[in-house]
Amino acid sequence: MTGEQKNQIADLRAKGFGYATIAQALGLPKSTVTSHCQRNKLGGIKANHSTTVTPDKEYCKHCGKELIQISGKKKLKFCNQDCRVTWWNSNQDKVKKKAIYFFTCAYCGCSFTAYGNSKRKYCSHDCYINDRFKGGDVL
Repeated sequence: MTGEQKNQIADLRAKGFGYATIAQALGLPKSTVTSHCQRNKLGGIKANHSTTVTPDKEYCKHCGKELIQISGKKKLKFCNQDCRVTWWNSNQDKVKKKAIYFFTCAYCGCSFTAYGNSKRKYCSHDCYINDRFKGGDVL
């Protein structure tokens, strides 16, 4: 958790938001928000807002920076490309992958999967080279 996220938790808690609402707004687990609030004497007070009311600001799912949404455009979830890639790489289990394809390698015959590419033929670059050049040396 970044220092900015800690400040945002304190700010949202002071405005009367509950742990679940803050966690959802900042993209953090509820248990993280709860334990931070209890450690820093921000807990113990019942939230003024129900979980149907959300904060008027939205924050980056990775670093917690405030996001500026532009009306008429797709809602932002990340402040920049680096945050998006870092979050994606560290949260593979949370991402619903829909484009997983199953293949049999054209050279060695082993089974393999590929994400996002429906036209793969080979399980590795080595198999491609061996099949393309029939095991000979490349000039």
